[in-house]
Amino acid sequence: MIRVADEVRESRAVVALETTLVAHGFPPGEGIAVGLESERQVRAAGAVPATIGVLDGEIVVGLTGDELARFDAAARKVGPRDLAAAAVHGAVGATTVGGTLAVAQTVGIQWMATGGIGGVHRGFPDPPDVSADLAQLARTRALVVSAGVKSILDVPATAEVLESLGVPVLGFRVDTIPLFYGAAGGPPVSARIESAEEAARVARAHWGLGGAGLLVGRPPDEPLEDVEPLIEQALAAARDAGVAGQAVTPFVLSYLHRESGGRTLRANRDLIAQNARLAGEIAAATA
Repeated sequence: MIRVADEVRESRAVVALETTLVAHGFPPGEGIAVGLESERQVRAAGAVPATIGVLDGEIVVGLTGDELARFDAAARKVGPRDLAAAAVHGAVGATTVGGTLAVAQTVGIQWMATGGIGGVHRGFPDPPDVSADLAQLARTRALVVSAGVKSILDVPATAEVLESLGVPVLGFRVDTIPLFYGAAGGPPVSARIESAEEAARVARAHWGLGGAGLLVGRPPDEPLEDVEPLIEQALAAARDAGVAGQAVTPFVLSYLHRESGGRTLRANRDLIAQNARLAGEIAAATA
């Protein structure tokens, strides 16, 4: 049921990449370019990318370019609970952070890059929505590089849950959790790190003490500091339209990209590539 690409199987420095951002994170046709650029950045850092998705009855670890092109808006969003059913049903399944981590754990990949992880939705417990990313990260021996928590979520509440789950949040040259589009301003990180090598050392020590997942928050190189009012508008529009559950994120991202004149789209694309490069550097530092 799981097919692992030869170069992934043979490498000691592998970075897992998700497919939900390819299928649902960008306007139609643009996600594939983001996915390929993430792979290019991982390779440039000296590591091997393993983009993960469900395709033709298999969970594929290391999609080809032609296979990646099949992950469009029609793909099913696949978290940890959905992997088996998506494979058995022969669906095109785009893995979330949690779904990607579940596969990575099975095949022994310890490094991952994404845009932002899921977490506690604003207004909790109405709706009572908490991403499966958090629980999966807490039980997976892997380090995830992201631009913090998705900005549409309740970042302080998510940070509290991560603390309760024993997940270290490491700030890459920052003392607070990056706010996705913003460089800083979130809750304090549990520790600050200055290099890829330091991140790798902390991860190894954490795992040696019986710990599991870690999150590295890397701020974007060119942050946007005035997005919060747009996020509030987008979330209100989603509520008015009756959008809920897994459909909220793609709806809000589309709203932000449109209403910002494409600024959030460019920022999202750039930060994903930057995170992939750092994850590749961390993986290469341990090879």
